[in-house]
Order: sequence, then structure tokens, then C-alpha cells
Amino acid sequence: MSYQSFENLEVWKRSVDLSVRVYGEFRVCRDFGFKDQICRSSVSIASNIAEGMERQSRKETIHFLHIAKGSCAELRTQLQIAERIGYMDVATAKDVCDEAVSVSRMLHGLVKSLTPDP
Repeated sequence: MSYQSFENLEVWKRSVDLSVRVYGEFRVCRDFGFKDQICRSSVSIASNIAEGMERQSRKETIHFLHIAKGSCAELRTQLQIAERIGYMDVATAKDVCDEAVSVSRMLHGLVKSLTPDP
């Protein structure tokens, strides 16, 4: 696998933007437990992409990309909860969730591109 800096990956850039958006949406939230959890899951996406891309083996890289994909699912769940309990309006929650779905799809494509054909 040839080295590609994670900072050059569109999926990493979009996941950073996604995390910044989540932090912005919850900056005034006084439910510190929920705020901490949703912000951590959003940060985990970009962080695991970065960590995976810096690993020495394709297997390790793919493993961390799967973790990032799992963090996308965690974030999507928390966004739905946030909307249902009134921490976010429906349109904003949907918009942020749609971006998390897009990032997840991009991660799936990246994993597929790194997975050797059987």
C-alpha cells in the first residue's frame, strides 16, 4: 500500500468538518454527559481515520477504518436521540445525520479499495 497522508483524504476532511459542526451545535448544551458523548463520537471518526492511515499494515488500516465507520453509526444514533429529546431541530439533525451517512459511505468505499480481491 503506498503512503497517502490522511490530511489529503476527502473523507478525513469531511469527518473533521462534521465534528466541528457537532461541536458547534452543542456548544451551549448544558447536558454535559450527552454533549461529551456526542462530541466524542464525532471526534472519533476523524481520529480513527488518521490513526488507521498511519498504521503499517493494510489489515490494521482497515481495522481502524471500520472503527471510524462504527463511530459514524454511533453519532447517527445520538443525533436521532438529540432530535427526539429536543436538543436539535428536525432539519438540523437530518442534515448532520445525512453528512454522517455520506462519510460512512466514503469509508466503506475506502475500505473496499484497500481490500484485496479474493
